[in-house]
Amino acid sequence: MEDGYTMPIVCYYDKEQDFYEIVDGFHRYLVMKNSEEISKREGNCLPVSIIDRPLEDRIASTIRHNRARGTHSIELMTEIVQQLVESGLSDQWIMKHIGMDKEELLRLKQLSGLASLFQNQGIFSGLELGIG
Repeated sequence: MEDGYTMPIVCYYDKEQDFYEIVDGFHRYLVMKNSEEISKREGNCLPVSIIDRPLEDRIASTIRHNRARGTHSIELMTEIVQQLVESGLSDQWIMKHIGMDKEELLRLKQLSGLASLFQNQGIFSGLELGIG
C-alpha cells in the first residue's frame, strides 16, 4: 500500500457504448472501488493506459499480462484458445500473439475436446484425429 499504484489499468474505449472496458487491471480497479482508504489516498483516480485494438488483440494483451504475473488458468486458456480458433484466427497468429509454442497450443486444443479446432490449421495438418 505504501507505493500506491505502480501499474496502470489497461483499457479499451468502446465508442458505440461510450464505455471504458478494462483489458488488464480489473482487481486493481476493484481495490480502488472497495477500499475507502485507498480511494481517498489516490484521490479516487487510477493511472490508465488506453489501447485501441480489435477484440482478439485485447484478449491476447490480457493473456500476456496474466502470464507475466503467472495468474492464468488452464481452463480459461482453453476457453480463450477455443474462442480465438472459432473466430478464424490461425495457429500461427495465436502462438505469436499469445506467446505459446505449438505443443502448448495443441495441448489446449486437446483439452477443449472439440475436433473442429483442428480444422484448417497449418502446423497440425499432419495430425490424424482419433474421434469416436
